[in-house]
Amino acid sequence: MGSSEAEQLHREALVIDSHNDSIVSHIRRGNRSITEREAPHLKGREGTVWNLRGPLETEAYAWNGQVTLPKLRAGGIDCAFFAVDVTRAWKNNLAYALDALGFFDADLASCPEEITVARSAAEIEAAKAAGKLAAVLVVENSDALEGSLNILRLFHHLGVRSVGITHNLSTWAAAGNLESRCGGGLTRFGVRLVEEMNALGMLVDVSHISESGFFDVLETSAAPTIASHSCCAALCDHPRNLTDPQLRALAEHGGVVGLTFVPSFVDPDWKPEHWPARPSLEQFLDHVEHAVETAGVDHVGIGSDFDGGGTVLRDATEYPRITAGLLKRGYPEGAVRKILGENTIRVFRAAAGH
Repeated sequence: MGSSEAEQLHREALVIDSHNDSIVSHIRRGNRSITEREAPHLKGREGTVWNLRGPLETEAYAWNGQVTLPKLRAGGIDCAFFAVDVTRAWKNNLAYALDALGFFDADLASCPEEITVARSAAEIEAAKAAGKLAAVLVVENSDALEGSLNILRLFHHLGVRSVGITHNLSTWAAAGNLESRCGGGLTRFGVRLVEEMNALGMLVDVSHISESGFFDVLETSAAPTIASHSCCAALCDHPRNLTDPQLRALAEHGGVVGLTFVPSFVDPDWKPEHWPARPSLEQFLDHVEHAVETAGVDHVGIGSDFDGGGTVLRDATEYPRITAGLLKRGYPEGAVRKILGENTIRVFRAAAGH
């Protein structure tokens, strides 16, 4: 298939990126709008995120922001999961999450004809049909809930449709992938959290959780789950990556792994001091191939981690290179469509509803 056919397939397919950290990135760049336009409506909105984190150092890993509406359009991305990682809020987790979500809401209010918050699979599909970007709201690290399922319910009312159980360290709900506490699995609150997310219609995210916690989630959850931004431990033995038994178990539970662009998750030899050198797209596609061989083509997606360390691709404009690369490796069109987004929306529909 030639480049024009690959480009057409990419534009016709439903393309979903299951993880970025762009909301906080835009705040820390001086309250920049996702539209790239001047944003007087965002001036003077410095709040919890800015006061705790301050301005973003733009020299490394930044490229002036990897996710904006023009870049998403150029990359043919139809839906992006916008996560707010509250890990560094240090005892201000809830305020941090609300501040970031409130900033994003103020920004989206200025461009309703261009981007919409999607609360269901049908709303993602409707946004693509209308030529709009669909944004799925995500809270990364359940400590934003302050141990309260009532707060989870309010996040759901605000439009949040996915929660990451942990970041790298332990939370109220479970041990993170860098820790092992009391066996490292779900706590009693963690079990109740997963059950409540199922009841409300929220997608459980197992990226960052400990291995024991991962299997506890699969045992507890009545709905499929997602590892929104991870890679394959068999190719790169990083604690954030999934082992082959984890990949197979995720598939058996109906879930999806969103393979990510973080260099140290893709290439076992990459170190921060190697910057600006990065792993190649082919190395990333090796992870796609391994995940397909291990979990099956129905259980693989893409979760860039743009604006959070995902730099194998420069920014969202380069997404069509993935489609071209998969086709070059001999993947049939149907398989490419599944990896680009059909698998992710299937899991989202199962967890969050039609």
